[in-house]
Amino acid sequence: MNIEEQVELLMQGTDYGDEDLKKAMSAELRERLLLAQKEKRPLRVYCGYDPTSTDLHLGHTISMRKLRQFQDLGHEVTFLIGSYTALVGDPSDKNKARPVLTEEQVAENAKTYAEQAFRVLDRDKTKIRYNGEWLSKLTLVDLIRLGQNFTVQQFLARENFSKRLDKGEPIYLHETFYALMQGYDAVAMETDIQVGGSDQLFNIIVAGRKLQEALGQKPLVGIITGILPGTDGMQRMSKSTGNIVPINTGANDLFGKLMSVPDSAMGVYMRLVTRWNPHDIAKIEKDVESGALHPRDAKMKMAKEITSIFYGDDEAESAQEAFVKTFQQKEIPDDMPEYSLQEGQTVVDVILGAKLAESKNKARALIDQKGVRLDGEALERGDAPFPHPGILQVGKRRFVRVK
Repeated sequence: MNIEEQVELLMQGTDYGDEDLKKAMSAELRERLLLAQKEKRPLRVYCGYDPTSTDLHLGHTISMRKLRQFQDLGHEVTFLIGSYTALVGDPSDKNKARPVLTEEQVAENAKTYAEQAFRVLDRDKTKIRYNGEWLSKLTLVDLIRLGQNFTVQQFLARENFSKRLDKGEPIYLHETFYALMQGYDAVAMETDIQVGGSDQLFNIIVAGRKLQEALGQKPLVGIITGILPGTDGMQRMSKSTGNIVPINTGANDLFGKLMSVPDSAMGVYMRLVTRWNPHDIAKIEKDVESGALHPRDAKMKMAKEITSIFYGDDEAESAQEAFVKTFQQKEIPDDMPEYSLQEGQTVVDVILGAKLAESKNKARALIDQKGVRLDGEALERGDAPFPHPGILQVGKRRFVRVK
């Protein structure tokens, strides 16, 4: 790729919330790529991951896909595990303080992170580091000197803090440390490029760049990725809303969940999750718009591509065949009743609410008999939260579209 093609690929799927800022970051990225080419050295690129839980879903992998693009272009990528930032907890996307984890909890969660990340990243080209390596050595005086580069007003202007302030909800002092700690990560690694979601805009563009400049380094280029919607196509993918696509549940399950994503969200998924370049995506969208490609077939291409990333081509092909066999060769009606999923509902609640069973006992019996399926996958627990929207089949002939 020439430099312009590289910039186009690396800026694909980014979201700065401000067009001028996006143009500025594009220009700085172009400048860095040209300088790296001239000096014949790779750019230092990183993204940080706080191990606040053990399993990753598709939304967590968006920044990893961007890191992989940098790897494929020959740059040096660091997968930074936030062993110290996780102790504080990032307040960026939260309307209340995160619980403070113990070092033992963080260490346990971190064990699975890197292995899951290598489904996207090139293991041989990835550096794994822990930010406790440098953050644990900071003294109180160091923290004061870092803090003097920011004002309280800057923090209170952040949307999540300002909303809590307006509601009279507490903002704890330790939450303001997070941006300083993440900014110092960039300094410690002399970072050229930092990748992160749009909820990290302040931490990257304000804190990281400002601290680097204050400490005599050239401010990094922030590659700010968009946020992946969940299987509902609207809300951010999150365990709390039950709209996630886990990456550790098998190829068939991953493929089926991707096929349940609304057509309206396909463009976002293609730009954020697939390996396709901007021209590949533009062609698919053009073909769908002209009628040359059916939206269902476009979604199947997308589902196969994403499944292949995590499970390989053979398993992706098998998952597609299983899906076609289940949904396109069986007698699934084109028209079926719809049911609106309510927050907190269990599998049994939905079966009863959709009038697909006469009683809780009958619903549980059907589940035990493997007679309840969501997008072709058997549901095994009636008391579990309903996994995600999709086509619910109870028995052989009863179907409902759960929205």
